[in-house]
Amino acid sequence: MSAESQPAPLRWYWPRLRARPALKVLLFCLALGVWQGSAVRLEQLSYRNHGPWAPAFIWEVTSTLAVALAFPLLMTAVLNAPGPRVGWARFLGVHGVAFLLFTSLHIAVMAGLRHATYALLGLGPYDFGQLGYKLPMEAQKDLISYGLICAVISLGAASRERQRRALRAASLEGELKAAQLQSLTGQLHPHFLFNALNTISSVMYEDLSRTDRLLSDLGQLLRASLERTEPTWTLGEERGHTERFIALLAARFGDRLDVRWSVEPGLEARRVPCFALQTLVENAVKHNQDLRTPLEVRIRGRVDGERWALEVEDTGRGFGGLSPSKGPGVGLAQMERVLALLYGDRAGLKRGTGPEGGARVTVWLPREAS
Repeated sequence: MSAESQPAPLRWYWPRLRARPALKVLLFCLALGVWQGSAVRLEQLSYRNHGPWAPAFIWEVTSTLAVALAFPLLMTAVLNAPGPRVGWARFLGVHGVAFLLFTSLHIAVMAGLRHATYALLGLGPYDFGQLGYKLPMEAQKDLISYGLICAVISLGAASRERQRRALRAASLEGELKAAQLQSLTGQLHPHFLFNALNTISSVMYEDLSRTDRLLSDLGQLLRASLERTEPTWTLGEERGHTERFIALLAARFGDRLDVRWSVEPGLEARRVPCFALQTLVENAVKHNQDLRTPLEVRIRGRVDGERWALEVEDTGRGFGGLSPSKGPGVGLAQMERVLALLYGDRAGLKRGTGPEGGARVTVWLPREAS
């Protein structure tokens, strides 16, 4: 069996316990116990021999407090078996074990609290009842409580996840607009536009077909920057866009710029953040544009285990050199934010040094990003 066909190992998740939410749950359970105790007391008062008031409240408050103490157990069950979509065996197994632990813990804590409270208030010994009848009765009640609480936890988690996705989508849309603006701004930069148009003007009377290609490349670059609405597209689309950008750069720099591609077969259909390669190539050229020696830019796409990488390496001065283009590295910083929004910690960007001392930037992407 190949590594790709083997099922991923099951992970076990633990809830994050924070003081404020835990206090809210405790106060809610306490209030619920008092409310239920008042209902039991009202029922007792409907009879002539209604007895003392304290036991009704003790019974209900100790029951709800025991549920509050067992709440992390239910959260753990929901995290690890949120629905039958994880597989019925795991779903039933996790919830079955969790319910047995829940009802055992609930009954034990509840009975212990009642014994202690009765002794503290001088009410005499607490009679839990015959276990053969009491335990099944409590287990039936606990089954209803377990189901309702797990449903509430699941609904709350789903609601928070929808909110996170909405915020993530809004942030990603903002990052995409920023990338589009940056891409368009770079292409409309006076120096870039002047040199591109000047080159086109210089060849228009000698090579009409080349002039037509350059004008087409410039128009498609601007159109992609303005019309793109999704945060990703295929590597094939990104390569086509970047090649048009490189064609305009080559028209300016001529033999001083040499771009080489090396992309492993099968990667063209994988999705990448829009303008990723263009940003990396633009950085490589911009920070080495004053060099007199030819600049070689190598663009690679390769698979590495559970991830795959896009890599742009140049033979320039590297990250430690004094660049003629001053700035805080907005392009790479923005790309890191886009990667984090799209893939979380499954993707990343790494800065390094090539064999000739130039800059190397590697963008790692998850293999399922296709």
